[in-house]
Amino acid sequence: MNERKRVVAVVDDDPRLLESIENLFESAGYVVCPFSSAMALIEAGFSNVDCLITDIGMPGMDGFELHDRAKKARSDLPVFMLTGRHEIGDQRRASAKDIDGFFRKPFDGPALLAAVDAVLGAAEGGET
Repeated sequence: MNERKRVVAVVDDDPRLLESIENLFESAGYVVCPFSSAMALIEAGFSNVDCLITDIGMPGMDGFELHDRAKKARSDLPVFMLTGRHEIGDQRRASAKDIDGFFRKPFDGPALLAAVDAVLGAAEGGET
């Protein structure tokens, strides 16, 4: 059986975090497309992406605006948000949107991976 690998787009302006998430997800069998800005992902498009992980606080377009753009392009796209800020307003804003997961930095990498696995497994009606 030839299963297509799931593609996770990761957007963060911290290159070390991008590399860390890329290593984590690639070791679990995912294809990772890292982007250093929201605009870089928007220019690449959402059509081949199975899941989006984005930082909230980035220069230019923040993660909330990227979420809105992603959902407008692909309403079924799972979105997970990361933040280094510990503001209650971000969490409230995130809970008011269709967000599949909200993680504060430093976050538990295996927990993020498990959350993505669960959402993508449910989306295809089984396990990943």
